[in-house]
Amino acid sequence: MTFLRARGVVKSYGPTPALRGVDLDLAEGETLAVTGPSGCGKSTLLHCLAGILRPDAGEVLYGGQRLDTLSETARSLLRRTDFGVLFQFGQLVAELTAAENVALPLLLAGKGRREARAAALEWLERLDVADVADSRPGEMSGGQQQRCAAARALVTGPKVLFADEPTGALDALAGERLLGQLTRVAHEQRTSVVLVTHDASVAAYADREVVLRDGTVDPSGLGVDLTTTPHGGDR
Repeated sequence: MTFLRARGVVKSYGPTPALRGVDLDLAEGETLAVTGPSGCGKSTLLHCLAGILRPDAGEVLYGGQRLDTLSETARSLLRRTDFGVLFQFGQLVAELTAAENVALPLLLAGKGRREARAAALEWLERLDVADVADSRPGEMSGGQQQRCAAARALVTGPKVLFADEPTGALDALAGERLLGQLTRVAHEQRTSVVLVTHDASVAAYADREVVLRDGTVDPSGLGVDLTTTPHGGDR
């Protein structure tokens, strides 16, 4: 079932167009890779889909509701309840420990401290970083930081996870470990994933690939099924 949809999405930064009328569908439980060269509009599309940016034209629908017409407050609330966002460099709060970073979305949603910490520790364990629960970001490796950021994005049980170049700051081994864990956990809880990357080896972890070029979907790369690739299905 398609429950996140973009139709004719246009976005410019001043006179510079980033998206030129993008159509995209995401099904429930699907991992979709959005690929293409640097500067093609991948991150801008992800930000429009997640409600971080409002498109200049076109529409984004989530569960049949226009996301792009909602207020900033309503879109922020969706990112606390239904959406999880994982950025390239994690963006952990430097002053907080790993457990505190992961618990933060739950605390903002009104959960009690004990409940939020218990959930945070559970997710750190699931992503194999429970040993750094009481460490601050500056005391962790890049791979540990990204897995903590992934735990923070998943701790609320989002229906959609948006991952923007999640392995861009990692070496190959750490990147493969993160993607394997991320896709496995996402499939276990039926979370749909929009995975933005320029790396074909990263895209191979997805179920399907859409290619962007110059702000539009490349028809030759539309809907490529990746489930028969070496990584496809390796959750």
